[in-house]
Amino acid sequence: MKPLRFLFSLLLIFVVVFCFAPTAWAFCGFYVAKADTKLYNKASQVAIAHSGDRTVLTMANDYQGDVKDFAIVVPVPTVLQKEQVRVGNPKILERLDAFSAPRLVEYFDPDPCTPVYENALPQSAPAPAAQRSDAGAKRGGDSLGVTVEARFNVGEYDIVILSAKESGGLETWLIRNGYKIPKGAKQLLKPYIRQKMKFFVAKVNLDKFEETGYQYLRPLQISYQSPKFMLPIRLGMINATTEQDLVVYILSPKGQAELTNYRTVKIPSNANIPLFVKNEFGEFYKSMFQTSYTREDRKVAFLEYAWDMGSCDPCSADPLSREELKQAGVFWFNDFPPDINQSAPFRNSIVPNDVFITRLHVRYSRDKFPEDLIFQETSNRENFQGRYILQHPFTGEAKCQAGRQYKQSLPKRFEQEAQTLARLTNWNIQDIRKKMNLESQLRTSWWQVILSWLGWN
Repeated sequence: MKPLRFLFSLLLIFVVVFCFAPTAWAFCGFYVAKADTKLYNKASQVAIAHSGDRTVLTMANDYQGDVKDFAIVVPVPTVLQKEQVRVGNPKILERLDAFSAPRLVEYFDPDPCTPVYENALPQSAPAPAAQRSDAGAKRGGDSLGVTVEARFNVGEYDIVILSAKESGGLETWLIRNGYKIPKGAKQLLKPYIRQKMKFFVAKVNLDKFEETGYQYLRPLQISYQSPKFMLPIRLGMINATTEQDLVVYILSPKGQAELTNYRTVKIPSNANIPLFVKNEFGEFYKSMFQTSYTREDRKVAFLEYAWDMGSCDPCSADPLSREELKQAGVFWFNDFPPDINQSAPFRNSIVPNDVFITRLHVRYSRDKFPEDLIFQETSNRENFQGRYILQHPFTGEAKCQAGRQYKQSLPKRFEQEAQTLARLTNWNIQDIRKKMNLESQLRTSWWQVILSWLGWN
C-alpha cells in the first residue's frame, strides 16, 4: 500500500504544480464552448499548407444553389496539370475549424480559507499533366485571346486551365462555354492578366456528382510551386452586397504566418467576462469581432489562433492526426501521401515534420480590401488563442479573514467583468448588469460583509 500511496502523492503534486503554476503557456481551464465558422451565415474557408515556394491550397465550397449553376474561377500562378488537382475531404476543414476556433473556458475559485502555497491559486494566465483541348476549341479561344492550357476531370468537377491576353476576351469565352459569370468580372480579371497569371476554372459534372452520393460539393485542392504566397479574393467581391468573412488556416513547418499588405492584429483575448455569457457565447463573439473590426477601420486580418499542431490547451478538439494533416495538404512529411505524383515538385522535399497552424479571420469588402491577400511565413512560434474566461466565485461560507476579504472583493470584480464585456462588445452596461443579477448576489452576502466589519466572523 505504501508504494501505491507514494505514487498517488506524486501524481497529486504533479497536478497541483501544472494546474496552478502561473505560466504563460499552461491554462489548465475547462473548455466549454467555441466560436467556429458555424456562427456566420456564409464564411468561406481555405486551408493553405505552405513551405518555401510550395503550396497546397484547399478551398471549401459553401455554394448555395443548384449545382448546375456552380462555377469557380481562381487565378493561379502556374499552369496546373491533372495530378496537381484533387477533391479534398470536407471533414478536414471542419477539423481545422474545430481545433483552432476561439474558445470559452471556465475556472472555479477555491475556498479562500484553504491553506495554499504562494502563487498556487489558479490564475488567468496569458496565452502564451493534362489532356489538351481539341483544335476547334482552341480556334474559338484564339480569336478571343484565350488559350486552353489544360482540360481534365477530377471527381465531380470539369476543369480547364486558361491563359488570356485581355479580360474582355476571357469573360466572353467563359460565357460562350456555359459558365455563369457575374457581371463586372471583366474589370476584376484585368489585373491578373497583367500579372500573366493563369485561371483555374471548374464547374460541376452533373452525372459524376450524382455518382458521388454527396449532397454538397466537396472542396477542391490544388498544388503548385511559385514564389507567390497569396490568396486571390477580389473575384469574390463581384456580386457581394455586404462584407464577407474568410477564415484561412495556414499550416507551416516554420511558424506563424501573417499578411504583408494588410496589418495582422491579434483578436482581443484572455478577458474575464460575466458568467451569463456561457449561454450566449456565439452572440458575444460575433459582437466582439464586429466591434474590434470597426475599431480597426475594417482593414485588418485578425489572428484568432496560432499553435503547434502537436498540442493544445485547453483543447476544443483533438489535434489533427498525421493522416489528417496529409489530407489537409501537408507535404513535408518524409513519407508522402501515395496520391502525390512522382513528377510533382514536392516529392523530394526533406524538412522537419512539425506543423504550426495559424488561423486568420478576414472580414473584407471591396473598398477596404482593394488588394489580394499576400502572406509570409515567420519564425515566430509564440502560442496564441482567442480565449475568454468565466471565473466562478467561491459560494461557500467565509470562515477566516482571507475569506472575508475575498467576499468583499467580489463586487468590484463583478463590475470589472461587466465593464470588460461592455468594452469588448459595445453592449449596454445596464443590460449587462441586469443579466449578471449583481443586486441579488450582493443581497445574499450582505450579512457576511457586516460581520467582517465587526470582526465577528
